[in-house]
Amino acid sequence: MKPASTDKSSKAAPASAPAKKAAAPAPAPKKPAARKPVTPISFDGLPTEDQLRAMSDDDYMNDTQLEFFRHRLLQMRAEVLEREVDVKERLHQREVFADPADRATAEEEHWLDLRLRERESLLLRKIDDALRRLENREYGYCEKTGDPIGIPRLLARPTATVCVDVKGQDERVEAQFRDR
Repeated sequence: MKPASTDKSSKAAPASAPAKKAAAPAPAPKKPAARKPVTPISFDGLPTEDQLRAMSDDDYMNDTQLEFFRHRLLQMRAEVLEREVDVKERLHQREVFADPADRATAEEEHWLDLRLRERESLLLRKIDDALRRLENREYGYCEKTGDPIGIPRLLARPTATVCVDVKGQDERVEAQFRDR
């Protein structure tokens, strides 16, 4: 009987293997759809990004949205501070290299860490500025025009201070006056 069962399993395996290959592409698109019901569940009672996008324009920067972005900015701030600690630790490590190539590599990494630290500190200032604007209920509105920045832009860049139109105009002006 054991040989018969191994024959059946060996026959079943090739038959099921192509069936699985044929079936695998069909369920693949369904898997993201299966994840969508999980999306509405959020932590701390905050709305999800999809729920924010679905809110009407009349609800722009209501208390729920402000709390969502405050939570997002505080989370970003914690991540930046954590990365900054890692960079500081790497910057304070001093190693002596006998090989000039190793020394050059270490200096390049040191330079990159300094640049990363500079960028992270700039981002931290932007986050702190956004949190200040949030407390003053100025968050979400363009600093130049006063128009709403828009939920999609704030979801993509929570530290945004100007609307898309103004940012595009600023970039065009910058491109014109950039050194060529």
